[in-house]
Order: sequence, then C-alpha cells, then structure tokens
Amino acid sequence: MTWVLIVLVAMAVFVALVRLLKLPRGGWEWTGAALLLGLAGYALQGSPGQPGAPKPPVENAGTADAALIAQRQAMGSAFGSGQSWLIVADGLSRQSQFGAAAQVLRTAIRQNPRDADLWVALGNALVGHSNGFISPAAQFAFQRAATLSPQHPGPPFFMGLALAQSGRLAEARAIWGALLERAPKDASYRLDLEARLARLDAMIAAQGAASPVAGAAPTP
Repeated sequence: MTWVLIVLVAMAVFVALVRLLKLPRGGWEWTGAALLLGLAGYALQGSPGQPGAPKPPVENAGTADAALIAQRQAMGSAFGSGQSWLIVADGLSRQSQFGAAAQVLRTAIRQNPRDADLWVALGNALVGHSNGFISPAAQFAFQRAATLSPQHPGPPFFMGLALAQSGRLAEARAIWGALLERAPKDASYRLDLEARLARLDAMIAAQGAASPVAGAAPTP
C-alpha cells in the first residue's frame, strides 16, 4: 500500500509541475527522469515497512547542497520566468547530479537568457560538478548574473563562496566585503554573510601567519 501512495504522490507532483507551474514541454522528460530517479533511490534504500526512528541531521555533502539551494532560493525571485526549470535542476543537484542539472539550466537559459536566478543556479551546478572548485564557465555564469541584476545578492555571494572553496581567499574577501557594504540592515542574509566573513578573515590571518617572512631564512 505504501508503494502505491508513493507512486501516486510522484504522479501528482508531475501533474502539478505541468499544469500549475506551466513546466515547458521540453522539461517534461527531465522532470520525469528526476522523479523516477528518486523512486529508484527509495526502492534501493527505503524501508517503508519499518517503524520510524528519527535521528539528528548529519552535515554531509547532501545536506550542504540542500542548504545552498535554500540560500539561493531565499536570495532569488519566487516568480522568475525560469522557476519551473529551477525546480527540476534543484532536484538533480540535491542528488549530486550536477552535470545533469547544468544541462537543464543551459536549456532554460536559452529560453530565458535574462533570468539572473538561472545563471546563479548554473554557476552553482558547475561548481558542484567541479567538486567545489570554480571553473571559468562557473565564473562567467556568476558574472553574467551580476550584469543582468546588479543588486541581486546571489551572484557575489555564491561567487565568493566558490572562490573561497577554491583557495582564492583574498578575491572572495573583496567580493563578500563589497556585498556586505551594500546589504540592507534588515537583509535576511546579512548575519550569515558577517559570520562567513569572520571565518574567512580568520583563515586569511592564519594563512599569513603560516607564511615565512620575506627575506627570512626558513625554519628547519
């Protein structure tokens, strides 16, 4: 009985995406594939007949990806032209299928080239596909988003994050510092950004302390 309910829910989600959110016909196959992939994963790992045993969440790559998606959604527009595409891409990203997510987003951008949220999501997908490192393609996506929407906090926030993950701490510090300066006092992301900047400053200071003084002989 549980499996019947699960399949019915998956079908209801697909119908809702097509009829209520007006998912473009070109995205039907990707959506169906994402739902089937989810069902397949549940079939392999789920145990619907077992009693529930809640456990505290564990921080891992999956939860980190979900947190970044939630952060991007909070910074973006809930009514952008590419929202139906973002739903599909986010589902793939949550399963670490970053290459597939990037392909979905490239298709979406061809139809909605001026949607900054799509460009931000593409940048994040490309960073995920590169195991956390920023590639020239990802950097271009973030810069394109910033050009389309200069006041959008998403492009500098996620570009700074990707730069920091890639070890380019000074560049990340400059981008986040500028974002904090123009962030409204009541911005929902301000406290998080301040905390990230504090950690980044500590990393930069530690990196500087670990570097030998110019001209000094290295300590054996």
